[in-house]
Parts: sequence; C-alpha cells; structure tokens
Amino acid sequence: MPMMPTNKLPIMEGPVCPVPLRHGEQIVMGHGSGGRMTRDLIEKTFKPFLSSPPLAAGNDFARVAANGSGESGGRLAVSTDSHIVTPLFFPGGDIGRLAICGTVNDISMSGGVPLYLTAGFILEEGLQVEVLQQVLASMQAAAAEAGVQIVAGDTKVVERGKADQLFINTAGIGWIPDSRQIGGEQAQPGDVVLISGAIGDHGIAVLSARGELGFEADVRSDVAPLNGLINAVLEAAPHTHVLRDPTRGGLATTLNEIAEQSRTAILLDEAKIPMHPAVRAACEMLGFDPLYVANEGKVIVIVPEAEADAALLAMRNHRYGVEAVRIGVVQEAPAKRVLMRTLIGGTRILDMLSGEMLPRIC
Repeated sequence: MPMMPTNKLPIMEGPVCPVPLRHGEQIVMGHGSGGRMTRDLIEKTFKPFLSSPPLAAGNDFARVAANGSGESGGRLAVSTDSHIVTPLFFPGGDIGRLAICGTVNDISMSGGVPLYLTAGFILEEGLQVEVLQQVLASMQAAAAEAGVQIVAGDTKVVERGKADQLFINTAGIGWIPDSRQIGGEQAQPGDVVLISGAIGDHGIAVLSARGELGFEADVRSDVAPLNGLINAVLEAAPHTHVLRDPTRGGLATTLNEIAEQSRTAILLDEAKIPMHPAVRAACEMLGFDPLYVANEGKVIVIVPEAEADAALLAMRNHRYGVEAVRIGVVQEAPAKRVLMRTLIGGTRILDMLSGEMLPRIC
C-alpha cells in the first residue's frame, strides 16, 4: 500500500533544562558589573548549560591541550571578551585600544604568550565612517605594540537605536609553556601580593569623559597591553602562582575571586595600596570606593616570598610597572576571605562588588 502524504511535521523534543526556569527574572545593569551579581548569573544561569572543565576553572582564560589529547608540548590559552564603552574615546584610550589590550591581557594572565586575535564588530546605522577608521587605527597600533596578529573578523550592522554606535568582540589565542602553572587556584599561604601600579585610573577617566563628575579630573586611563611586563616578571620570578588584571569590579572583587579559587585568605595593607591623588579626590567627592573601580592596565602578581623582590624589581623596570608595590600577603585563614588592615589600625572585610557602580566602562 503506497504511503500517503501528510502535512504533519515530525514532533521535535525540546532540550531538557538542567535547572528550573527562573520565571519573571530579568537582566539588570548590575549583572554586568563584574561583581557578585555577575558571578551569580554565570553560576546559576550560564554554567548549567555551557559548562566545561576549562570554563569551570574560573580564570580569565581557558587552558586547553594544543592537540586535544593532553600530551606534553605546551598548551593553548583561549579567551574572549566584548567591549562596550561610552564614550568611544576617553583620556588615555578608546574602545579599539581597550579591545586589543583587554584580550591580550586575559591571555597573558595564563603566563602564556598571546599570538592571534579575532575581532567582531557590531556597527549602528549612522556611525561615522571616520570614527570607525580612528578606532581601527588604534586597534592596529595596539596590536603592533603587543606583537599580536588580528587573523579573523566579522561585521554586522544594526538599525539606528539598536546599539550604542559600536560594540567590539574579540577572542585571543596564546601559547603556554608546560613549565608554567598559573591561575587563581594556585595562591598559597605565605605568598606575597604585588600590584603593578595605581588603581582606579580607567574608571574615573571614562566617567570624567562623560562629563558626569561635575568637575574636571586630570586622570588618564591606564589601558595598556601587559604581555611585555608579564614576560619580564616570569623571567625574574619563574614560580609565580597567580596573575590577574583587576578590571570590572576592581582590586577588591578580583582578590575575592582569587581567595575563593584557592581557598585562602588575602590580607591587604591599606597604606600600601597606590592611588593617584586625582582618583582619590574624585572617589571621595562621589562616594565611590576606589578598591572597586575598574582598571585596564594593571596586574596583580602573587608570588612566593623568595621571588617577591625579583618580581617587584622586574615590574618597576618596565614602563607599565614603575609604580609597582607590595600590597599584601596570602594567609591560610579565614578561607575565601579578603581582609584589609586599615589606616587607623583596624581590620576591614572586603567583599565582592554587589551591584553596578560605573556602567559601560570596559
């Protein structure tokens, strides 16, 4: 008997949701802060669907085997980032330099050598081509400074009002020698915490460029590629345990991430944390805590005490580390906590940034 035609489509089974659907919840700006709300969104919403061992490590990069087999001979560092900032140009940088440096730095935090980048552009109808060319020229210059190649790209255009002039997504690939085991989980009691310079410059520079301070602040963003600085540190201190750039959420949030990954405590000395006077003044007037203000050209280095002086000297001898200082130590307890010895002699608990303080700055 011949088969009869049918207009019925095959029934397709939908995906099995691994977690209960969160009906009625909406994304708010605080989810992009880089703080506790961002972490909760990742843990409760993204990870149940998009989990993998490299992603679960919680670093700025994924460390994966180059040949997929896990054999020796080096590993790949892979990272991706999206860049949205208003305005596109600000003192010390622009969205193009930010995009290149941010991804170069994420790869560098693995102890690896950044090699290749991709770049995807979402352009809003009405964007001036001259502005786009200025951004591209800045990307070209930053890539040349970092010694990386942009090897693939993509462009999409959306209707007027559907984007904020220009968004850029980048991905990076680098090479990690087998001898380097660097990550937030590697911090150990007795380690010394270093930072490459003054905090808060980027966040305040962007806010100043928007004209939202109510006064002029002579602050320039610190956005810079840090792979050269990090290479110098690793030559001087080959047993470095952690490298991390304190971007969204600032110094305090980043150190909380490291404390949680390594199940250690980190004790800071407030008197030693470097900050430019203009940033301090702006934060005091606006009620901001500079420990949570974003940076784009600073690196936290956590090293054994025996190599701390060598690492510090290497940082100070590099153009992007001349203000480097010791700011704290790693302790065994209280685990997963960041504490700060204050200027008046007390001890303050530093938690993650809980909401959104400075939107659209990276």
